[in-house]
Amino acid sequence: MNTIQYLEDQAARAERLAKRITDTPTIEKLLTFAVDRRREIEVIAGKRRA
Repeated sequence: MNTIQYLEDQAARAERLAKRITDTPTIEKLLTFAVDRRREIEVIAGKRRA
């Protein structure tokens, strides 16, 4: 599994978990985590294209 696949997996897991729980602060933290992982993916993918 490469870095992008790993980050995508982590983001997807956080998003799935956020849908299954009811604790608002935890949901917000999970979704923020997912957004951060997706930004990392964009940065890495941008470097590979350059």
